Formats: sequence, structure tokens, C-alpha cells
Amino acid sequence: MPLSYSCGTLSSLGYKLNEADAASAIRQMLDLGTRENLSSAFSKETILSTLFPESVSKTLNTINTLGLTSEVDRFTTTLSTAAQKSATAAAPIFVNSINNLTFTDAIRIIKNGGTSATDYLRSSAGSNLRQSIKPVMQAALDEYKINEQWNDIIKPVRALAGNKLNLDLATLMAGAVSEAMFRKIAEKEVQVRSDASARSTTLLQNVFSKNWNQQ
Repeated sequence: MPLSYSCGTLSSLGYKLNEADAASAIRQMLDLGTRENLSSAFSKETILSTLFPESVSKTLNTINTLGLTSEVDRFTTTLSTAAQKSATAAAPIFVNSINNLTFTDAIRIIKNGGTSATDYLRSSAGSNLRQSIKPVMQAALDEYKINEQWNDIIKPVRALAGNKLNLDLATLMAGAVSEAMFRKIAEKEVQVRSDASARSTTLLQNVFSKNWNQQ
């Protein structure tokens, strides 16, 4: 495959990849990832491992003697619903962050493959995303009165968790929601890079149908 590179442009079979196209394609791909369904991302096990130290989450997930089984199930089910709602509400915030990114090394990201675009977004916008999601998550916690359930759960758990227990539920879940979104974006990135049927626009087809590392 004839390929040339000069002045921030790669060309192959008549199509020239420039930094503007590379940045636009990356934005399109990341945008697709933010719209993925997160319904499977907030299982009981995932929520418990997010909120509690490993030893405590395992105990709550497997032992019935604490008398917390029904409370934990109700809490995690309700929190899962709130997390999904927060992710949906936060998607425009995430998309705005994507659109505001300046990809000064967009071609490098295209050529690096894997999840390099997701990794770039995580490092450049991850902290701002968590801060943006936190009030959305807090609103969901208030709507479903989850903090009341949380307070009931943590009373007998304090003895198990000690000082390791983080009581700021909104902060913890904002982190969980953002990480779930990043995982979905990474999955979509790998799919777009490797599966032609996932390239839903002409730009994605042009940019990701070729191996630009072939010099």
C-alpha cells in the first residue's frame, strides 16, 4: 500500500489524512462511546467493590449473618438505577469535554491504535468529568433517598471497614460512573479500529480503515 507522510499529513490510495480529519474522527469515535448502554456496568458486585474495601464488599456480598441481605440488595439495586440515570444525564457534559479538546497530536493517536484516544481523554478530562458528574449523582441520590439507605448500611459495617470506609457516596459514585463511561468508550474505540461495520460515517471509514503505521 503506497503511503507517504509529510507536514502532518498521511496519504494512501488517494485519501490524505490530515490533523483536522484525525481530530474529527477521534471526536466522532469518542462520542459514539459515550452513547453506549451502561445497564450492565453497575451490578451489585461492582457497586460493593466501588464503595467498600475488598474485605468488606466480599463479606456483604456473601455472608447473610449480618442481617443486611435485604438492605444491601435494595440499596445496590436503587443505586444502580441512579448510576445509570447519572451516566445518561452526564453524557452531554462528556460530549462537551470531547468537543473542546484540542488534538495537537491527533495523527499520533490514530497511529498508536489500541485505546490511545480513550487514554488521552481520560488523562486530559477525567478529573473535570468526575467533578461534573458529582452534582448529577448527588441529585440522583437525593431523588431516590439513597443516602438514608446508605446510613443504615454503614452503621454495622463500620466495625468491618474501620477508617478505610469513604463516606462521601456522591464522590465515590461519580468516580464509578466516569470509569464505567471510560470502559464503554474504550470498548467502542477498539471496535471502531478493528471492525469495519462499526465505522458508521465516511470519516470513520476513511480514517480507521487503514494502517497508517505502514511507511
